[in-house]
Amino acid sequence: MPAPRLRGRLAALSAVALATLVLTGCVGNPVQDLVDRTVEDTVEGATGGDVELGGDLPADFPASVPVIDGTIEVAGGAGGNGDGWMVVLTPEGADPVADATSALTASGFTEDASLSGDAAGGSVYTDGQYVVVLAGDATTVTYTVFPAP
Repeated sequence: MPAPRLRGRLAALSAVALATLVLTGCVGNPVQDLVDRTVEDTVEGATGGDVELGGDLPADFPASVPVIDGTIEVAGGAGGNGDGWMVVLTPEGADPVADATSALTASGFTEDASLSGDAAGGSVYTDGQYVVVLAGDATTVTYTVFPAP
């Protein structure tokens, strides 16, 4: 499991990502731009990491973790030094969770049944180097990634 400090950073990043998606339904207007910048600054201040609303994967996101096609809504790293990352996207496929699962397993990740399940709200995968918590539905897929203990 990640260190308590990392869990706190990832929890803060998760909460802000969810709040942003819920509270901001429109994109591309001056008010939205102000909200985006404020949220980004708040998360960056709280986590010491970098976060972007919309755009690309963080520059240091692990290349060995496959991410399905879609529009990245929120992406960021905890601490900016490889402590962890979160990506929230609007998927393109008809069954994005199955697509994400297939991509992970094809890349050598296996499901950790001891950490996955209904109560977890997602599934946990590992390849020995990284742990990926995958959660989602037809409209949103979230990857939370951190180094394996």
